[in-house]
Amino acid sequence: MLITGGSGFIGTNLAHRLLSQGRSVTILDDLSRAGVDQNAIWLQQEFGRKVRIVVGDVRNYDDVRRALKDAEQIFHFAAQVAVTTSMVDPRTDFDINVGGTLNVLEAARTMTTPPPLVYTSTNKVYGGLQDVPLEASGKRYQPVDTKLRESGVSEARSLDFHTPYGCSKGAAEQYVLDYARSFGMSAVVFRMSCIYGPHQFGTEDQGWVAHFLIRAIEGKPITLYGDGMQVRDILFVEDLVDAFLAAQEHMPKISGQAFNIGGGPERTTSLLELVDTIWHLRGQKPRLYFEPSRTGDQRYYVSDTSKFREATGWQPRVCARDGVRRLFDWLVESRRVVTEELAAS
Repeated sequence: MLITGGSGFIGTNLAHRLLSQGRSVTILDDLSRAGVDQNAIWLQQEFGRKVRIVVGDVRNYDDVRRALKDAEQIFHFAAQVAVTTSMVDPRTDFDINVGGTLNVLEAARTMTTPPPLVYTSTNKVYGGLQDVPLEASGKRYQPVDTKLRESGVSEARSLDFHTPYGCSKGAAEQYVLDYARSFGMSAVVFRMSCIYGPHQFGTEDQGWVAHFLIRAIEGKPITLYGDGMQVRDILFVEDLVDAFLAAQEHMPKISGQAFNIGGGPERTTSLLELVDTIWHLRGQKPRLYFEPSRTGDQRYYVSDTSKFREATGWQPRVCARDGVRRLFDWLVESRRVVTEELAAS
């Protein structure tokens, strides 16, 4: 199994599941994101030679070819993942997200039997959703339209790339879908909402659930951009791993399609509601600062996952409150372990 970006939060959780099942895993990662080197070390300590880590860059075709050797399945996660970074440096964002994806597709296409590929895209391909009428309800926004409120945004929604990040991820996913159509490769696209869970080193720009928890644990204030009533559906990473494996299992039936993947209407939170959840977990309310909304921010996005559920039988199992608690406990424990290791040294 090849996982590009496999030392990242999502890749680490998938690699752990596959390795625990006795499968061999190759990870291609440049280890540039803060914290991912810790994930790589942890996987090697847990599984030894079963995990092969290729330190390389998806922008380098030779690195991709080297990592792809003997792969039977591909999970392509390597990416520039922050909207804010894409606004500062659109060229690098394009080179990684579009050029890197094309390298993976081309390297796979040259193989005698191209491995089936799962690509992780983003809900940002639907744009800002400014045309969706919203109303305030408590500490959150909700769609005025009852059907949208009950079901979420479906794949029938027109694509509307916003920000360089939305453009690069959208272009990359279209390449993936077209390689399935034009070259007969087996490939699917996940348009993902907010994923959270252990081994996530969230920042203000990406991984906001973990970022909020980290700030609260460290006693630091949390900055909310906008009024904090923005709503997202959140999906625990173990449920996402189940979806990845279901996609590969059902690949002959679902290849060439894009699917919205998230927690759905049953697993939603606003930013302010998550702050209240953290308050309950810690017994202390985090300090809040407010800043203007950022470019490309969606006031409301919830995934309609019915298409994938009906195609594969997949169903999320972890509710939002339990998932946030599990991430909170992991973050607290990981900090305790680091402190003990430093004291021992």
